[in-house]
Amino acid sequence: QVQLVESGGGLVQAGGSLRLSCRASGRIFSIYVMGWFCQAPGKERQFVAGVRWSGDSTYYGDSVKGRFTISRDNAKNTVYLQMNSLKPEDTAVCYCAAGRGRYPNSPRELYAYDYWGQGTQVTVSS
Repeated sequence: QVQLVESGGGLVQAGGSLRLSCRASGRIFSIYVMGWFCQAPGKERQFVAGVRWSGDSTYYGDSVKGRFTISRDNAKNTVYLQMNSLKPEDTAVCYCAAGRGRYPNSPRELYAYDYWGQGTQVTVSS
């Protein structure tokens, strides 16, 4: 098993920044990809960013490219999402996820991920 714990969400005004953190524990050796998904009320969970646990490949959703940056610290078993230039439409519960490589060619898809954190609230005011 892999356990994921997110932190760093909060309330910020439009144009501001937040940094989300996700710490993994358990079977770290099984992780192939880490990702962030955000879900606004009444909408489906949407891919935001992803990174391979080994190697340098990163992936972004179209709505956040150029504003958000995903990074990792393998020594701390932690991934980060730096969120800049936040917009009210970014308001959502954001979840960290880990995939063990069953779908290595689909890092932007929900079904590629096997473990999920509890979520952290991101609220952006106008």
